[in-house]
Amino acid sequence: MTPQPAAPPLPTTLTASYERCRRLHASYGRSYYLATRLLPAWKRPHVHALYGFARRADEIVDAVDMTADRALVLDGFVARLVAGMAGEPVGDPVLPAFVHTVRAFDIELADVDAFLASMRADLTVTRYATYDDLLGYMEGSAAVIGTMMLPILEPLPSADAGRAREAARQLGLAFQLTNFIRDVVEDLDRGRIYLPLADLDAFGVTEKDLAGGRTTPAVRDLVAFEARRARDHYRQAAEGIELLVPSSRPCIRAAYELYGGILDEVAAAGYDVLAGRVSVPRRRRLAIFTRHLAAASSAGRAELRARAETH
Repeated sequence: MTPQPAAPPLPTTLTASYERCRRLHASYGRSYYLATRLLPAWKRPHVHALYGFARRADEIVDAVDMTADRALVLDGFVARLVAGMAGEPVGDPVLPAFVHTVRAFDIELADVDAFLASMRADLTVTRYATYDDLLGYMEGSAAVIGTMMLPILEPLPSADAGRAREAARQLGLAFQLTNFIRDVVEDLDRGRIYLPLADLDAFGVTEKDLAGGRTTPAVRDLVAFEARRARDHYRQAAEGIELLVPSSRPCIRAAYELYGGILDEVAAAGYDVLAGRVSVPRRRRLAIFTRHLAAASSAGRAELRARAETH
């Protein structure tokens, strides 16, 4: 008997897709998910949808135990996205929510394309010679996540669109570089080094030093240098918070502090990122969340009153 091709998966309902994205966000993006709880309830699912989409693509290119060709799996994911954007029902757990969010907020498709291009680069590129080279990758892997978030967060009507977009870009870059600093060992396990090779050379650090877990003074100096670079991106992003509507500011302030807190923990560990994955202690995460909760509640109530008065 000739084997029959497997039936295509049934389309996922929009409600189920949003819930799947929320669960992914809660499971894998703890700090960011916590900050998202400070947003008005109607905005949260759309942030989860962006996270779920990015997480799913990242899982495909990072899979080390996938028996199928990762490029073909990514091709299939992109094909389902294209079909979904064309209005076709797709059998994918995260794409219905993502497509709905893209349409609802008129998210730029060029940003989506840039993100997917960086994900595809992860299939073949494992080193970046200079920071400019790394920035080219991060433009798609991180900066555009910030700009895709921007319409959901809502800049003030009076805000300069260019300034708001650049601040969102910088925050995405800051978060991504923070992750690269924290995750040196995990990335090495996947065969990748995201710290620029020119920086390794400048500080006299070899790939063997990193792979062997040798936290030499040179390694500490290298990590401290990259942390200062990340903090510069945070500084450039900071002004963008005031360009958002008040109901979105507590979330981004909290996310800013939570991710910046990772750099604080790296510094507290003497810039030793090879001994183990640092994290912001749960008590500090909750303290940051609580500190912004009153402002989030007040801004949310004011937003609801303003909407009621205009209807």
